[in-house]
Amino acid sequence: MKTARSHLYQYDVSIEDAYHFVYSNLNNPQIIYDTCLAYGVTNSMLAEIVNTEMPRVTKAQVIDFFSSYEIDSNDLDATAMSVPIVSYSTPDFNVLSHSDSGFDWFNRKIDVFGIPIYAAPAVGEDKLLHAANIMAQWLDNNEDGLIDNQGVLDNLIVNKASVALWVEDTDTDLITEGMQQFMMDLGSEETRPEWHLNGHTGQFDASLEELWHLITQSGYANLYPEVFGEKVGSSVANAMDIARGGQFVEIPDQYPESAWYSYGDPTCDYACMITEYMYWGMTSILGAQENRAISDEWKLNTKDLVQSTDPAIYDLLTDPQYNFPTVLPDGSYNFIG
Repeated sequence: MKTARSHLYQYDVSIEDAYHFVYSNLNNPQIIYDTCLAYGVTNSMLAEIVNTEMPRVTKAQVIDFFSSYEIDSNDLDATAMSVPIVSYSTPDFNVLSHSDSGFDWFNRKIDVFGIPIYAAPAVGEDKLLHAANIMAQWLDNNEDGLIDNQGVLDNLIVNKASVALWVEDTDTDLITEGMQQFMMDLGSEETRPEWHLNGHTGQFDASLEELWHLITQSGYANLYPEVFGEKVGSSVANAMDIARGGQFVEIPDQYPESAWYSYGDPTCDYACMITEYMYWGMTSILGAQENRAISDEWKLNTKDLVQSTDPAIYDLLTDPQYNFPTVLPDGSYNFIG
């Protein structure tokens, strides 16, 4: 599924600029139509553009708008480009030197389907390779060499998503300001390949968590804002409100006894709470939490508990239309082309 945001990216046009163009030409729909036709913008994309300021405008309403001016906008869908704008190759996990702007201190990287995984000088190559393999498995979970959800990858790349592995706390301070909005930092010490080899015991492999956060924040939340948007009223937010025992925009002094999700980090706002909720739900469904003492934050540490106690998040994270992972990554992506 190609989004308007990712489609416009190839023309260096923001979705906000596109909205202002549409709004300023509402009295001249022919100009809107001709421009959309020239640039391959579909009716659905146009609805998405308008939705940035006028929520809940549908594709059908866009078609009706043009029809009221005797313009058949079905041609927009018929002639739109059908190939994804983001091209990628299957990861070869070659460790590369680079000159990428903003990441000068991070002297190596691995590209995973177009997402750069950077490493500070003191990061071991084994940690860099492990993080890259985990990212590849999150994005291509069945390891067939194809991205499971192209729209998610489109949004990650449009948002310039990246990962920075560090050893010293000061490493990430050396990243140029402005490059960090959709950058996920990952500590080398908390990246634990051995956790997968030791029966999911010992210190947890935090690369599972941090890389999944990046994918949901920059990918799923942007691709499906009404479903996975990190905002009050999205489907996942409504499910989370039930899990927390109420809609708490700010962390309560004490969660209700009925809550099974009770994250208490004072630095975590409502959007952050959704990020963490999707992580707990997904990794519990995939079996990562079975051996962990996490009940102070999350009580549903198995797939069965999530399904029986929190059917709302279970249904969202197992709905086949979203192509979520079904197997827990273990750091051994093994597509053979």
